[in-house]
Amino acid sequence: MEAAGNAIIGAGDVLEPPTGYVTLDMMEKADAWKDRDESALAAVLRRAEDGEDITVALIGGSITMGTVSEGSRDEGFPERKPYAQIFREWWEKRFPRAHITFVNAGIGGTDSYLGVHRAGKDVLDKNPDAVLVEYSVNDEPEGFYRESYDCLVRHLLSAPSHPAVMLLFMGQTSRATARDVHAAVGRAYRLPMVSCTDVFNAMMDGGVFSAGELSGDVVHPSALGHAVTGEILWRFLNGVYARRNAGGEAGRPDVTGKDKYNGAAILTGASTVPEEMGSFVPGSENEFFRRGWTSFAGGEGIVFRTFFKNLGVLYLKTVDGLGGKADVLVDGRRVCTLDADFTGGWGNAITAAEVCAGAADGEHYVTVRPTEAGKKFVLLGLMVSHG
Repeated sequence: MEAAGNAIIGAGDVLEPPTGYVTLDMMEKADAWKDRDESALAAVLRRAEDGEDITVALIGGSITMGTVSEGSRDEGFPERKPYAQIFREWWEKRFPRAHITFVNAGIGGTDSYLGVHRAGKDVLDKNPDAVLVEYSVNDEPEGFYRESYDCLVRHLLSAPSHPAVMLLFMGQTSRATARDVHAAVGRAYRLPMVSCTDVFNAMMDGGVFSAGELSGDVVHPSALGHAVTGEILWRFLNGVYARRNAGGEAGRPDVTGKDKYNGAAILTGASTVPEEMGSFVPGSENEFFRRGWTSFAGGEGIVFRTFFKNLGVLYLKTVDGLGGKADVLVDGRRVCTLDADFTGGWGNAITAAEVCAGAADGEHYVTVRPTEAGKKFVLLGLMVSHG
């Protein structure tokens, strides 16, 4: 049989990864959760092997979207592939007879709180057969994010297409990560989980690669870091593929119980019309949420009549020094003030803020009222749920 990169791979062949950075000992750190149910993922692999049409989706932040930082070892690196591309290549090389559709729903700077609200439109409406989730860099290791991450996983598992869900844990080279919070969710549903942050830490501790080699900005993997991440996923999938016929029918985790973000959705200009525009005009300067509203001068607020129990506001923080503050009112009562100034930050930031939780589930009036004349406030949408 010819090399994996040049020919059709037979069912009994081992699909060797494109790089050789990850040892067996390191894979033990990446693949530390043995009490898992991989039957749903194995069932997808069997279907792909039979040549069926398969949809594979990814949801996460900028690492999933494809941001590659410039690491100190990257000069002359043969290819600057993000991990998502390497992940995709495994499916395409392993199953050349299948038609595989890939959906990359990564958006930079976003967390699982926003993720649970956009999962329906951006992922589940595509009827995925498998979904990989990556939010461990952008989420904080605290209870709020355990709940939003749990609800996101819950929504994916309970979707009509019953996708196999796989969790990917990344981390900064400073070792900041929500890996433990997210792994607790994964253990509850016995999901396949892969921890790249543990491998990066082991590589740094063992002198294999430095922090600067694995990431050029602490947060995003370098070309080398993405190659390591892709290799870990490649090796993990090889293992599941080797065991694909060992189990029975695909298992279905129990996702019954309370779901705070039930019916989570994002309301933009594509799905709602404000009762009053105030000082806002239609449109925003963000490529992912263009159907928002922008106020350039403060003044009167934009008013919505909508239905929810929990409310979040999606807005844009800007680095141009022009971002201003805005009060958020629910049924005439001010619940918070949002600040869109991000001067000195890493770039304009999509920001999701929960502003009201546990209200009476029903109709409410929401006002977003700019408070600083001469400043701008970019409202990208309202995030509503009925848990």
